[in-house]
Amino acid sequence: MMKFASFENIVQAIYHYLPGQKTDYNKGAQTAVAFTGGYLAGILCAIVSHPADVMVSKLNANRQPGEAFGAAMSRIYKDIGFRGLWNGLPVRIVMIGTLTGLQWMIYDSFKIFMGLPTTGGGPQKEQK
Repeated sequence: MMKFASFENIVQAIYHYLPGQKTDYNKGAQTAVAFTGGYLAGILCAIVSHPADVMVSKLNANRQPGEAFGAAMSRIYKDIGFRGLWNGLPVRIVMIGTLTGLQWMIYDSFKIFMGLPTTGGGPQKEQK
C-alpha cells in the first residue's frame, strides 16, 4: 500500500512544481516523471519496511529450537540494537528504489503509449 499511496502523491507533487500542465509534457517526459515518482516511492518503502525485514531475517537465521518468538526478538534486538535494524539500508534503497521506479515507469509508459489516462497530474493548475 505504501508504494501506491506514495507514488500517486509524489507524482502529483512533481507535476504541481513543474511549469505548465501535465498535458503540456510529451510521452518521454511523462515516463520520466513516472520513473522518478516510482524511485522516490521505492525509497520510502525501503525505509518503512527495512527494520522489520532485518528482524525477520535475523529470526529465521538465529532463532534457537523451542525459543518463543518474543524471547528470540528480544535476544536478537539486544545483540544488534537499534542501529543494527538499519544495517544495509543504502543498498536496499538503491535496489528497491530502482525496481519500483522501473515498475512504475513500465506501467505508466504502457498507459501513455496506449492513450490511457496516466497517474498523477491532479486537477488543472490555475494560470498565473
